[in-house]
Amino acid sequence: MEVMGISAPTVTVFISSSLNTFRSEKRYNRSLTIAEFKCKLELVVGSPASCMELELYGADDKFYSKLDQEDALLGSYPVDDGCRIHVIDHSGVRLGEYEDVSKVEKYEISQEAYDQRQNTVRSFMKRSKLGPYNEELRAQQEAEAAQRLSEEKAQASAISVGSRCEVRAPGQSPRRGTVMYVGLTDFKPGYWIGIRYDEPLGKNDGSVNGKRYFECQAKYGAFVKPSVVTVGDFLEEDYGLDEM
Repeated sequence: MEVMGISAPTVTVFISSSLNTFRSEKRYNRSLTIAEFKCKLELVVGSPASCMELELYGADDKFYSKLDQEDALLGSYPVDDGCRIHVIDHSGVRLGEYEDVSKVEKYEISQEAYDQRQNTVRSFMKRSKLGPYNEELRAQQEAEAAQRLSEEKAQASAISVGSRCEVRAPGQSPRRGTVMYVGLTDFKPGYWIGIRYDEPLGKNDGSVNGKRYFECQAKYGAFVKPSVVTVGDFLEEDYGLDEM
């Protein structure tokens, strides 16, 4: 007596399309008609059911057959787990058209209109006084920033351009050089000291983001905070880097 295998009620397949370049793994009921199956594929590939042509491929990507009988059941075709069903679109849409988000019309709203809405993140932050809407915290942060700036200014005022110095930055060995710049910069807030090191231990040539603050060779320049700079009669040291 021949024993017939019983297929599972559902099947897991890969869906590809002529409209895009990716594949989706989906599970479907074998009892769906091809017409019903196409309707479900609309949400996957974006093609109208009426414009679909379906092709069945095996797990080895070998072509099996076309799924062209609208009233036939999906399970009546040799569809097994791992097979691929390819959707050919005949609506006239070009490949990748649904993937180009630049063509999607975007909804925009003015800042004034957005401020009038009550169910937004901004309105929640305002009601809860969070982030930039916490006036007390913002005032405290502004006061702390002003205090740091005042302290840095006082430290920087004691450092003169042309002075010999030693830089002791956390996690680095002491480095000696000459002060080339003292003041504010465009790349970061606060006061900075531009140093021309005696050896190529720096990060730049005295310029940052295209703006020059002083002249020196590449890798000899650096900017540090006034708090790590000690001015004094420091002799130039030879680290022996030129011999490496």
